Amino acid sequence: MLVTDEDLKILKQAENLADAVWSLVAQWHNFARDTVGKQLIRATDSVGANIAEMYGRFNYSEKIQFLYYARGSLFEAKFWFNRATTRELIQPDIAKHYAQQLTDLARQLNRFINSLRQSKATLTNEKNAISKSLREDSPIYEVIDEADQLFNNEQLGWLNG
Repeated sequence: MLVTDEDLKILKQAENLADAVWSLVAQWHNFARDTVGKQLIRATDSVGANIAEMYGRFNYSEKIQFLYYARGSLFEAKFWFNRATTRELIQPDIAKHYAQQLTDLARQLNRFINSLRQSKATLTNEKNAISKSLREDSPIYEVIDEADQLFNNEQLGWLNG
């Protein structure tokens, strides 16, 4: 799989988001930071961590699975932003800003997942085409009449001992 600048852009955006959330949560009081804050930080860190881990995977199915994990963490982060807003830890306009960043990142992840699926399908089709082109025709097996036998019973008598 060829890594493009667009792919790396997704990882960089996830890193920037995680760092911004860290700075935001670091300003909260201990109780809020220990309950909602740590969960929010873990979720946003996990988005980027799973994207990064995807690059270390060998096959397309594993890569796609880690992007699904990243997307799941992204939705978890949205949940914690909603909790932080409801509990008045952040202003609604700030939460909306981060939610928009998460939505943009989710769309990019979906496009990335779809491109990996297409690459996987193309590779599978190419492998199947190569496999079919290298395959020999199956031999035809025919029953031979006794008259057409290569060896008769007398010639094979020595096998019986």
